Formats: sequence, C-alpha cells, structure tokens
Amino acid sequence: MRNSIEFVVYGDYALFTDPLTKLGGEKLSYQVPTYQAIKGVVESIYWKPTLIFIVDEIRVINPIRMESKGVRPIDYGGGNTLANYTYLKDVKYQVRAHFEFNMNRPDMTFDRNEHKHHNILKRSLEAGGRRDIFLGTRECQGYVEPCRFGEGDGFYDGYGEIHLGTMVHGINYPDETGRDQMEVRLWNPVMRDGVIVFLRPEQCGQVRKITDMKPKRFDANNVESADALLAQWGEEVNP
Repeated sequence: MRNSIEFVVYGDYALFTDPLTKLGGEKLSYQVPTYQAIKGVVESIYWKPTLIFIVDEIRVINPIRMESKGVRPIDYGGGNTLANYTYLKDVKYQVRAHFEFNMNRPDMTFDRNEHKHHNILKRSLEAGGRRDIFLGTRECQGYVEPCRFGEGDGFYDGYGEIHLGTMVHGINYPDETGRDQMEVRLWNPVMRDGVIVFLRPEQCGQVRKITDMKPKRFDANNVESADALLAQWGEEVNP
C-alpha cells in the first residue's frame, strides 16, 4: 500500500483500558489494542500535523494473558488510594499502517511531500521511534522494530474467529474531521486467525459526541519549514 509501514511492537505489559471499568477507580484492559492505541504508537514513531495515520490491521502474535496488580494511584482529593489494575502480559503485535494527507489542514499544504515524509517515517521506525512508545498507558513501555507483516508463527494462526464484543475504536478530533467537536467511535471487532482488520474512522457507524473543541491552528508564527531552513543554511555556508 502507498506510504505504508509494517512493524512489530512488543512489551512486558499493556493496558488498553476498557472505559466502563474506570468508574470505580479500577482499570481492566481490553483483550486487544484499540485502533487509537495503535495509532498513538505510529504517531510516536513519527508525526506531523500534515499527516493522518490510518491503521489497516494488526496481528496478535502472543497468547492473550492477563495479570492483576495492586497499585496506589494519586487520589483526586490528595494523597494516594488503593486500586487493582488488570494488565495484558507479554504482548506482541505486528502492525500495518499508512499515512494520508490531512485535507482539513489547508494551512499545511506547503508540507505535502509524500516522498519526504515516507522516508523520514521509515528511518524513524528503524531508530525505534522519535518519542517513547507506550502500550496504552505510560507505565507500559513498548518497543518497535521493522518487520514483514504476516511473517513468523503466531499463537492464533488457524484459530478461527473470535468476536470481541463492543469496543472503543478511537477518538475523532476536530482537526481530522472538520467538525468543531471531539467524538468517540465504537465498533465490534472480530479477530480471524489472530488478525484484526480495522475499519477506517469514517466507516464507524457508532459515533458519540464528547465535547465541543476547536482545532489547533498552525501558521507562520508556530511552524517553520525544514526545507526553508536547509535552503537558508546552504546560502549561509555558500554565500
């Protein structure tokens, strides 16, 4: 696929929190990552406001196992409280994703250079990402490496279908939708032989408004073109 990358992301623990379990102060992970969590991993590898990353599919390599831990999160009233968090343990996923230009960002038209961004994206992946990789929450450190999607053995190869119920798909932000509001998307994923093919965000039929929100604006006051800087540097070196 055009402008695509394939990589493996893994870690000792992951916590893709089911929001229904947060009401009582506890946290229970979904069995598999949400679209938004994997998109966050891709954006930690490389991100620019010019781009929108689309997660095409993931492959679950290791068996789904969970482990509960007693933790002491900060209490809103001050001090600490006691809670029980249930994490996924020893996780490993293969990911296929690609980027498209964000057409809701006409202010970034000057930066729409496919070849440049794709090459930077691949180099950033080989370096392990530009920012720290988290598997759902900050305490769950992850690591990324290039791979060929589908290579190697997976625990769920030939396993058949597993219906995962209703899950959060992701969040709609105003700079990606053109609507001045934040929305949450829901869907009903099915894992087939360990592979989950994601719907595109606009294909999700269950969308709920969370709050009104305005997109952040980018202009000459807070954006500087790297191409212009390179040209300026060349003129200074070779006057």
